[in-house]
Amino acid sequence: MRIVLDGTPLLGRRTGVGRYTEHLLASLARLIAETRDGGTTAQARIDTGADASARGVDALGLGIDASWELAATAFTWRGMDALAGALPAGVRPAGWRAPARLLQESWVRGEHPPIEWLVGAADLVHGTNFVLPPMRRARGVLTVHDLSYLRTPDTVSATSARYSELVPRGLRRASAVLTPSRAVAEEVITAYRLDPARVTPTPLGVDDAWFTTPAPTAAWRRANGLPERYLLFVGSVEPRKNLPVLLEAVRRLHASDTDAPPLVLVGPHGWGPALDLAAMPCGSVITAGYLDADQLRSTVAGASVLCFPSRYEGFGLPPLEALAAGVPVVAADIPTVREVTGALLAPVSAAVHPRTGAGAGHAGGTGGTGGTGGTGGAVGGGGFGGGGTGAAGSVGTVATGSPVRLVRQAGSASSFADELAGAIGELLVSPGDTAVGRRHARTFTWRRTAERTAAVYQRVAETP
Repeated sequence: MRIVLDGTPLLGRRTGVGRYTEHLLASLARLIAETRDGGTTAQARIDTGADASARGVDALGLGIDASWELAATAFTWRGMDALAGALPAGVRPAGWRAPARLLQESWVRGEHPPIEWLVGAADLVHGTNFVLPPMRRARGVLTVHDLSYLRTPDTVSATSARYSELVPRGLRRASAVLTPSRAVAEEVITAYRLDPARVTPTPLGVDDAWFTTPAPTAAWRRANGLPERYLLFVGSVEPRKNLPVLLEAVRRLHASDTDAPPLVLVGPHGWGPALDLAAMPCGSVITAGYLDADQLRSTVAGASVLCFPSRYEGFGLPPLEALAAGVPVVAADIPTVREVTGALLAPVSAAVHPRTGAGAGHAGGTGGTGGTGGTGGAVGGGGFGGGGTGAAGSVGTVATGSPVRLVRQAGSASSFADELAGAIGELLVSPGDTAVGRRHARTFTWRRTAERTAAVYQRVAETP
């Protein structure tokens, strides 16, 4: 079976979707190589936990045939020459250079050109980044990472806004739909009235290197302009990330505690207005820009607290990677982040924090860990992350000394900033049991992402 994936996100600086595509391709290639080393066909079971049947989650058999062939294409004119060098071992480049804008315009209007005109014959095509081109004979799988273009349209770029036209087209073409989280799966099912059996959450993974990267040395910090203690934000600078509120929280933290650490902003400028840093205390914000993978891991490993105040996300990989590096996390209480942090949520009363004077109105415990299910096509009742939404101060399954605090966004931006400041101050005083965070992060692997994806490929291929 020849499987062609969209490798366009591999070109240029890799942020969320690029890293997903990179690790998915590499892990799929390793699974196929293991199959070839071990025999003609490898039959395995995906580990969904002992209570999978009780949660209504089917454990699919994973049948990868040694004849599977992976290829990747890119919808680009200028970047096509870079594709081969961006692919992991075991994945071949495919296709011809073509302007992405022209292709997307054609695919919104109709069913030409079919993907086979660009890449040759294919049995299955996987659109890894919201776009699934028309196909003549191939079956299609589409990954929808989030519905920000519908849920928070005021926070997306013109390019992302185009997904409101491209995604419905792709969903009609797709035999199966993948999402990074159960929350997004449910949103996609509701928004587009899809059969739940067509939609499979394939949670993202944490690379092994995150667990072994040591905290940076004093010399490394000096060379990279970092102080001994710092708060950290990782992500593109764009409206959806809610950075003005985080800046206000840091300003209030510094107003109440002159020894509070500065905030380091890591990530490229995405779109939208530049951040207004004029009102920030001198030295309270450091902009680091885009960092390569090694620099990013070292910077995260040295942070005192990771701050993740996003209005909306499709998954929440930076919090998981921070936990893997032994760093506590303060994040907005949004469904996807709550889902992936699972049983690490701690119950907190609305008491005033003694160091910051801010109210700690962040969320309570989960309704259960939910295991690691959700592989069978239907969106299972348990899933892989964690339980219900809870209420402030409520207690479900709670880990003592949690390294995670989730802050509700209900109310005004000012109250949200107060609560962020309180949660950050709390973790600066008592960071919780970071070993618990590391163990939790280890349950998310790119191999499992690839296994779940391969199981969907197999199911699609076997469907008449």
